[in-house]
Amino acid sequence: MEDLKNYIEANKERFLEELFSLIRIPSISSQEEHKPDMIRCAERWKELILAAGADRCEVMPTEGNPVVYGEKILSPDYPTVLVYGHYDVMPVDPIELWNTQPFEPVVRDGRIWARGADDDKGQSFMHAKAFEYMLKSGQLKCNVKFMLEGEEEIGSGSLYGFCEKNKEMLKADIILVSDTGMIATDTPSITTGLRGLSYLEVEVTGPNKDLHSGIFGGAVANPINILCQMIASLQNEKNEITIPHFYDDVLVLSDEERALMAKAPFNLEEYKKALDIKEVHGEEGYSTIERTGIRPTLDLCGIWGGYTGEGSKTVLPSKASAKVSMRLVPNQDSHKITELFQKHFESIAPAGVTVKVTPSHGGEAYVSPIDMPAYKAAEKAYETTFGKRPIPTRSGGSIPIISGFERILGTKSILMGFGLGEDAIHSPNENYKLEHFFKGIETIPYFYKYFAELMK
Repeated sequence: MEDLKNYIEANKERFLEELFSLIRIPSISSQEEHKPDMIRCAERWKELILAAGADRCEVMPTEGNPVVYGEKILSPDYPTVLVYGHYDVMPVDPIELWNTQPFEPVVRDGRIWARGADDDKGQSFMHAKAFEYMLKSGQLKCNVKFMLEGEEEIGSGSLYGFCEKNKEMLKADIILVSDTGMIATDTPSITTGLRGLSYLEVEVTGPNKDLHSGIFGGAVANPINILCQMIASLQNEKNEITIPHFYDDVLVLSDEERALMAKAPFNLEEYKKALDIKEVHGEEGYSTIERTGIRPTLDLCGIWGGYTGEGSKTVLPSKASAKVSMRLVPNQDSHKITELFQKHFESIAPAGVTVKVTPSHGGEAYVSPIDMPAYKAAEKAYETTFGKRPIPTRSGGSIPIISGFERILGTKSILMGFGLGEDAIHSPNENYKLEHFFKGIETIPYFYKYFAELMK
């Protein structure tokens, strides 16, 4: 692969412009107004996969947003790699915090600034270009399939059924994913664990209409006050979650495993400085890396009620609501946790209010073995391009469909991420280092090379 770097250098501008054509489409899956954009983005992906060299690519309907499926089958004797990614993105709110237009990519300070620059258009697109190079150079010794979905940011609801219906088409030896990160630019890592998720919405209702806070305050339960009290009670002074039986199935790591995790390079002071916080926060008895990798959590992702407009309005609101995210670890079942939360939350509501809990989406945790050929191929690929062996890490994030792939298709996944914690995914001013984008395109071809050799 002596000419790989030269190929990337000669095609940099084209690669970026093709990526930007994807980023410019506001494919926000959670907002109905962007439904036409989901179709446009899927069609653009189809064009790009065909242009990269696939023999077949289709935009296939599902019960929700379409799936883009493409393939290049070279030989029945070759191993098959299924590349998974998603073309939907998170909403851009609050828009006023963006320094650039979220769907007009800008290159500045060595980074691409835009929604989807990292998560997951930038990372997914690396695979299209790595595939293109391997084909054009005649070095591809794997069959390659592509599957790009449009619902990852809302739970991949339609993809489970799609996989059930298309098991034969999706058959592969490994699923290759770039939707995670690495420790640092000079410290490559492979994500070997993802947390599961239970995401839901709660609503607390008091009086049948908004009331005057002076006339009724103190006599009628205020749903915002009650909601805050109820949410606060879900964690104790040690930041442990107080829902009965919440920890029953949590997989507890041994002291030896925790000692190995502690060897990963991590500078707590730099971490705090980057976030502009004075101190970290979390479950007592665990490090920051452990809190985000091997322990479950409960967080509010949004809370609202009453009057929030300009100026004052002395109102005692009729309703208050919140969005709750619980990140889960291996052995915890997302459906069971959702049921435990609902039962407990309803039980702690005082008599003056009624409570409604509405589950949204979720999925299970995933752990990737480090002794399988795909891991060894990925490890060797990183070592070839970064000059050092990658560190296995567990991510605090969730990609629920990954455990779904194993359950439905019987196929393991390898998570080769190139993002950084500073890329602000899901936040205003999302960005992706150009260095990482091009390094991904350089590293992925070596995965194909080494995986084909190991699977002989």
